[in-house]
Amino acid sequence: MKDRSDLIICEHCDSLYEAPSLQKGEAAYCVRCDAILGRGHRLSIEQLLALTIAAALLFVFANFFPVISISLKGLGNQVTLWQSVEALAQGRITLIALVAGLAIILAPLLQIALLFWLLLYAHRGIAAPGFKLCMRTLEHLRPWSMLEVCLLGILVAIVKLGGMLDVHPGLGLWAMAMLMVLIILIAGKDIRRLWDEPGVRPT
Repeated sequence: MKDRSDLIICEHCDSLYEAPSLQKGEAAYCVRCDAILGRGHRLSIEQLLALTIAAALLFVFANFFPVISISLKGLGNQVTLWQSVEALAQGRITLIALVAGLAIILAPLLQIALLFWLLLYAHRGIAAPGFKLCMRTLEHLRPWSMLEVCLLGILVAIVKLGGMLDVHPGLGLWAMAMLMVLIILIAGKDIRRLWDEPGVRPT
């Protein structure tokens, strides 16, 4: 069977198209359901790799520095993401703690690690070992990374507790906010471009 790598399929209605050549800022849409088929590459491989390294540093800050500090009458306490998941695990809601740990710690960690692995080799113009498995894993991880949900929950908690206690956002919270933006930039659907990069796509 002839290899037709120049074809793309709409993931919403399964319409088949010839892959268009898109410039930076351009986008292709499905004529049947108006879903986005692809966008022009906004960032180079080198830029994506640099942002992935920055995301790794922010991940360390987000997980090892307090996300929120609470004080009342001279008594204070701070909590990190790890401590919040550990607190959820105490009691009858262990399952929620597992889901939270997956969504705000494990999934982003795996995304960053896999992206660094793929982009490090793509920067050299070759396919990374396990390229196909890594790309498929990234695709499955995308719905599980929910840093924005966690960030929204923390902000709501800060607002609600602000009337009763002295509540201050910590360095971990700022790091998590910046990490959320970087994850959206580097781990979105645009990463599928690696399938078509010259020399990167495995034969």
